[in-house]
Amino acid sequence: MSAAHTRTGRGPGGTGHVVVIGAGISGLAAAHRLLEGGARVTVLEAADRLGGKLRAGEIAGVPVDLGAESMLARRPEAVDLARAVGIGDRLQPPATAGASLWTRGALRPMPTGHVMGVPGDLGPLAASGVLSPEGLARIDEDARLPRTEVGEDVAVGTYVARRLGREVVDRLVEPLLGGVYAGDAYRISMRAAVPPLFEAACGHRSLLDGVRGIQARTAATVHQAGAAATGPVFMGIDGGIGTLPGAVADAVRARGGEIRTGTPVTGLRQTPDGWQLDLDGTGLTADAVVVATPAPATARLLAPVCRPAAAELESVEYASMALVTMAFRRSDVEGRLTGSGFLVPPVDGRKIKASTFSGNKWGWVGRSDPDLFVLRTSLGRYGDEEDLTREDAELVGYSRADLREAVGLTAAPVASRVTRWNGGLPQYPVGHLARVARIHDAVGRLPGLRVCGALYGGVGIPACIASGRTAADDILATLRPVPAPAEREWTA
Repeated sequence: MSAAHTRTGRGPGGTGHVVVIGAGISGLAAAHRLLEGGARVTVLEAADRLGGKLRAGEIAGVPVDLGAESMLARRPEAVDLARAVGIGDRLQPPATAGASLWTRGALRPMPTGHVMGVPGDLGPLAASGVLSPEGLARIDEDARLPRTEVGEDVAVGTYVARRLGREVVDRLVEPLLGGVYAGDAYRISMRAAVPPLFEAACGHRSLLDGVRGIQARTAATVHQAGAAATGPVFMGIDGGIGTLPGAVADAVRARGGEIRTGTPVTGLRQTPDGWQLDLDGTGLTADAVVVATPAPATARLLAPVCRPAAAELESVEYASMALVTMAFRRSDVEGRLTGSGFLVPPVDGRKIKASTFSGNKWGWVGRSDPDLFVLRTSLGRYGDEEDLTREDAELVGYSRADLREAVGLTAAPVASRVTRWNGGLPQYPVGHLARVARIHDAVGRLPGLRVCGALYGGVGIPACIASGRTAADDILATLRPVPAPAEREWTA
């Protein structure tokens, strides 16, 4: 059997040809960093679009995000990348940050003074009405309980429930963690998902004391850093976070990188000179490869070359969810929707898990069409995905019914759009960091091969960018500068 193979020539003084498999934000960030380091880069994406879980779209002519909509600003990677690719002037903080919890039959203000829902200051929590009197009283036991050992890792919900009671988990921790991971707090690794909390649990008998210690250290850091650390916690982009991948892709192309969509990689083999990738009837050779795809696809590619890593990847679980975006006449919602939206604890048994009032939260959404107001809801999380089998119209109906009860919104939307993210978010169960370490260790034994993405170091946009950059830096460190041979093609 013969196939045409192409070796891409290296640029003068470059460090070789690197193929990045996957054009989500992790893969694009890796490609950008590789080009900065002098490599020649080809990005291969199986889908017909770039960006992965970042996706820009529109509804009723209003630009919106159909995937992730904000990024952590106090972690620098995403903001730095946006500036590096020329869209720093479009960075915008939320116009309002006042979120609520829809729980115990009412919209209640999100309490302040917590770390991922675990309280340090009980005053705002008591005033919010989020917990029952019994739930508040249970927190007091933390001061009297003996130390709760956490070992190498522990589930966030399990540990917090033992210290403060299940109400804190079910009505505070669960909706906040669910908003990040679409997961189950009683399964999510505290060491992986909330490392400061894990460190506090290791160093303090009382969880409340540990949280207050985290808050005191954060306050001291902010004080020492001055104004630089007091900016917005989150940041968006005028036009949507979903425009970031396109901007990075433009920068990659401007530096000479090649990006191919609709190009699945069906096989990966190590050769004496590097790597050979099987495409659709053709092949491509490379000096190094960065695999930036979700766990199932990565496992399939690595199975022939790195079975230990593939076996670990095959056991990774993902959560699915759906976003329902709706546009209303502004006159129909005036006075009903305040703040940035609300979270819904799963224990309350609602269909939706959250609602974001995009028209309030993002100034660029609100001004796109002054006569329209855009909001969105989310449905589904790990272990609670049955509703996602319903038709789009049913998901819109579920969302409207819950919005009617939560905020009294009875008007019909002028437009609606459902975006499904099947297998969208990797889960971080207890022991996740050990599994990631085993994957990196196994892959690291193969020269010129690295992996990156939301699975490895965090699901947030800055964490994904950091993962891509780390993979790129590792590759660059292993490639030696070489002269530029002429392009050549041959048939094998």
